[in-house]
Amino acid sequence: MDDRRNDEPRRPRRRPPATAGRVARLAADHVAEMTGKEPEGITSLEQAEDGRWTVGVEVVETHRIPDTTDILAVYEAELDPEGELLAYRRVDRYIRCQVGER
Repeated sequence: MDDRRNDEPRRPRRRPPATAGRVARLAADHVAEMTGKEPEGITSLEQAEDGRWTVGVEVVETHRIPDTTDILAVYEAELDPEGELLAYRRVDRYIRCQVGER
């Protein structure tokens, strides 16, 4: 039974702090939802001092035959400390077989 008095306001429950792995999965899910493309992988992950996360998510934008000529893109997703999407943008686009720095 709840020992609080009935006139005490209820405090909203906060989610547990986001871990790097959880944030990476959430970012991939957010990018998939926003773009309609399936994530291939996480290319970068960084947490700022204010708790915000920036995650690079790689997706296949266009499937081609052979698959070495697929068009890939990296989307950067910015999430708040709890893992909610704040912003996303495409930051790179390239052919799968490209090697090295662009």
